[in-house]
Amino acid sequence: MNLPQFPLSPFQLRLSFHKVIEKLEQVAASNIAYDSEKAKDLLKRVNQHPELRDGITDIAQIENSEPLIAELLTELFPPSLSVNEIKAISIPYQGYLFNISARFKNILKAAGNNFDVNIRDFDDHQFFIASCCLILNRFYGTQLNFSKPLFYDIPDANGIIKHYRIFYNADFLEIIHTPKSPKLSPEDISLLLDNYDDLDLWKSKFPDKSYLLKGFAIMTLFDVTVENAVSTLKSDLLGNSPAPDIQHNFETIVASIYGIPDLHVGFTPFDNELGEFNNTSPGKKLQSYLLPADQSDDGAPLLCNESHRLVIESHKYFAVSDINKFIADEPDSSAGKRLAAQNVQSFILAPVVKDGVLLGILEFISLRKNDFNSINANKLDVVLPFLTDSIDRKIKEFQNRVRAVIQNNYTTLHPSVDWKFKREAQNSIYSSNEGAPYTLKQITFKKVYPMYGQVDIKDSSITRNLSVKNDLERQINKLIALLEQLHQYEFTELAEHSLLTLKTFLTDLSINLNADTGQQIQHYLENDIHPILTAINSNDKAITDKIADYFTQTDMAEGEFFTDRRNYEKTIALLNAKLITIMDKRQAEIQPYFPHYYERFKTDGVEHNLYIGQSIAPNQKFDLADVSRLRLWQLRVIAEMENEVYHLKKTLPIELGVASLVLVFGTQIDIRFRMDEKHFDVDGAYNIRYEVIKKRIDKACIKDTEERITQPGKIAIIYSTAEDEQEYRQYIAILQQANVLAKNVEQFDVEDLQGISGLKALRVDLLYKEDNQPGDQNMYTALYDALSKLPSQPDGLKLVKI
Repeated sequence: MNLPQFPLSPFQLRLSFHKVIEKLEQVAASNIAYDSEKAKDLLKRVNQHPELRDGITDIAQIENSEPLIAELLTELFPPSLSVNEIKAISIPYQGYLFNISARFKNILKAAGNNFDVNIRDFDDHQFFIASCCLILNRFYGTQLNFSKPLFYDIPDANGIIKHYRIFYNADFLEIIHTPKSPKLSPEDISLLLDNYDDLDLWKSKFPDKSYLLKGFAIMTLFDVTVENAVSTLKSDLLGNSPAPDIQHNFETIVASIYGIPDLHVGFTPFDNELGEFNNTSPGKKLQSYLLPADQSDDGAPLLCNESHRLVIESHKYFAVSDINKFIADEPDSSAGKRLAAQNVQSFILAPVVKDGVLLGILEFISLRKNDFNSINANKLDVVLPFLTDSIDRKIKEFQNRVRAVIQNNYTTLHPSVDWKFKREAQNSIYSSNEGAPYTLKQITFKKVYPMYGQVDIKDSSITRNLSVKNDLERQINKLIALLEQLHQYEFTELAEHSLLTLKTFLTDLSINLNADTGQQIQHYLENDIHPILTAINSNDKAITDKIADYFTQTDMAEGEFFTDRRNYEKTIALLNAKLITIMDKRQAEIQPYFPHYYERFKTDGVEHNLYIGQSIAPNQKFDLADVSRLRLWQLRVIAEMENEVYHLKKTLPIELGVASLVLVFGTQIDIRFRMDEKHFDVDGAYNIRYEVIKKRIDKACIKDTEERITQPGKIAIIYSTAEDEQEYRQYIAILQQANVLAKNVEQFDVEDLQGISGLKALRVDLLYKEDNQPGDQNMYTALYDALSKLPSQPDGLKLVKI
């Protein structure tokens, strides 16, 4: 049987040991007695097989001379290293091997008789170009680095694929010209260098079997299973393979590192925002063995004391070699019991940590004892950094997609409820990844306590109308003076007609400014008066200067005719900015006590909604103390806002004050995010009453009077029940002791509103002092301490100690 050859090659292959024989002849001619005699004896036998020098062309010649070849190559294949080295004789890139080391034989034996040794991802095209590059480097002085890493993938006895890097020693090979060898020009070589993919071009320059490749190569293999596994793992993690493929590929890779054929790998993500391990998301790349699907749990009950300390706190591996012994030692371990129920016998838990933040736990599972232990757990040091970076990158990419879904469907959200929107966005993305349709579900929070408050800029509408009236009167008077001057010249008819209309406007403004009066006047000035003024062409410089000055004063940013309106807008902007700054700052301080939803609306003043309840922060313990604290906080912050405005208004362009109210609604309600309006609203017909009251109370009056319930310098507290009144009297008392509120407290009924009756109110005066504002969180802490010291109350009022 002839030596195996590629179907297409520029080489004739001739296996030869002529260089070794030549070296042996030099030793035989030396004066070293022992070596010389030994070499002469070997040469005598070698010379009986001239094909060893001239070239072997048939496999049978190798098999007949195998012992002699082994002896000839003893120096290159020391018997003492045969058990450790993976070596063989080969012609480069050919599958035929001989003179194989003992370790290599064992590897091939474990692979089975049906296994064919083939170089991974190496085809005829690559072989041909590589062969041609050898010729170019040898005869034409090029230095082409055509080589790439070459690998054998060989299964072991357990079917686990081991990966071996191939290295060739070509010292014993030489390339020889033949009559068929062409002579290449520099232009030919330049053309070849730019046309790697044009195989026909290469074949034309290097005809088949046009060179002789004589000698042999020593092939050495190195086990790079771990390195290859890491590389493959990185590629898989960078890719977007379907979830089943990721699971299988990942397990295959890690199995090759550990040599465990039936190894399993899982991953349990950790949600840092919720502070819990979470296995509720569909479409995850890796399954979780620690947590059943659609469940979540926090760190302490999921892991036992020792595993929690190592994995969660110290970020170290936790390995168990015998789960039965582990459960006997840790009978309360829920994780151990869950794993044992899945026939797990040994395992490693590896924390995935990036920049000190726990991303989740990787689970390495075996169904046999002692496959995993605290010693071989350290093998993970090789792969875990890549896994951590990849998981971190995937999480960030996923978070970006989540934010995009939220932005497109929900808009910006308060952090207290953001987690629920993220979960829904995640479910949408997971389903999309699996090609399954998904309809975003409604976001609701059940049984929350609502709180509403407003700090309204008093008489803002009246002041707005007055500023418009003053500016228009100023502008019309200026125009009347200008037109009267025009009347003295040649514009008599125009002046008389316009003066009559303008004086009528002045009369209307002095009586009342209707909603559309200002617009009508402005429209008349711009469309009837201004075009005429701009068309006047007078030689009198006094006239043209007055017209130019008039138009200068119509500039909205700096002109005299918008002075009062600018002052009004600036006043409203300064007041709103002050109110919002206080509210947002205090919100940031109160949120850590118990997360609650907060939203505010800027109008002529600031309105705010608060919702607090267990459903908003399901992983924190909630009780009525949290409601009490937030209600007291709300009163104190409104008092602070009122006090700040009181001292600020002296510096404002227009002195405007504020009037405040708080709505008490003692019943829990459900809220739902309205996709069309992008905000939360009450959910259910019964809860609508709360929204109706909110919309109608700010203009309400005391029953049987015309006095508005909201007045400057006072906070109105609207409520329905005696329990609500008693609770808020306690809050008022705490703030009175803190010199925030005055001693006098009014109580009255609120007039019946459309569809609403029976509302009552408390109204308490504020104490305006320069120092009557909390400089830091300590002021609020003192108030909460006072709240916690209140005695238990009768009549069903429940104030839980904080």
